[in-house]
Amino acid sequence: MRGLIVDYFGVLDGTDEDRESWREILLGARANDVRLAVLSNEPEGPGADRVREDARAYGIDHVVLSGRTGVEKPDPEAFLEAARRLELEPRECVMVDDAIENVLGAVQTGMIGVFYQVFDRAAVEIRGLLGLDEAV
Repeated sequence: MRGLIVDYFGVLDGTDEDRESWREILLGARANDVRLAVLSNEPEGPGADRVREDARAYGIDHVVLSGRTGVEKPDPEAFLEAARRLELEPRECVMVDDAIENVLGAVQTGMIGVFYQVFDRAAVEIRGLLGLDEAV
């Protein structure tokens, strides 16, 4: 897999411990030339600014917000736009989201979907899909 697309609220904005663990996964992904994006249904405003700031802090280059694109997950166009931003085909991307309807929407566009509930469970799946070491 060449792209990792992650929801923000409910996924990346967790506890300090989860945030540090995400940082390790994202650093490992970047080291393996995996392209990174945030895909969020956030409208423009203070919440969107927070998403962009955190994405930069995580080393994520691309932020796709429904407030900017006018399309919300689980609409297929939201996932397709995220893949386009990464310059990848949907089949080359993994989408991580805490809403099952968004995971289904990603899968229906050809992505691999990871349903996020608990960091440790999702991390095992993400590491395997991206070919990351357990130690990362």
